[in-house]
Amino acid sequence: MAPRTKTGFDRYFDERMRNPSFAAEYTEARAEIDAIDTLVRALDQARERSGLTKADLARKIDAKPEIVRRLLTASSGNPTMATVLKVASAVGCHLELVANAKSHAGRRTFRRTEAARNRREG
Repeated sequence: MAPRTKTGFDRYFDERMRNPSFAAEYTEARAEIDAIDTLVRALDQARERSGLTKADLARKIDAKPEIVRRLLTASSGNPTMATVLKVASAVGCHLELVANAKSHAGRRTFRRTEAARNRREG
């Protein structure tokens, strides 16, 4: 198979990605989008395993059917936490917060922030 010819957008994007600031912001945004997509796909799989239709799920969480359809099929969804929690519960699941392997730096930042807040309050 012949290599794909790059489009004007591909060349533009490659050029932008050479900028470290843009590349960092893009990588962060892409990770957030991918995480939301993974979560929504997991909720939809749980819905299917539970035997619920999208309409059943909408009734169960007291939402309009189009909201559930949009949540589970839209490529650019960004559901609220309340909706995610309702759907998870309705399909017999719950959410957990699990630290990533790379989260050590975040923990240090949190500890410094919490220590500073404690000094101000104490």
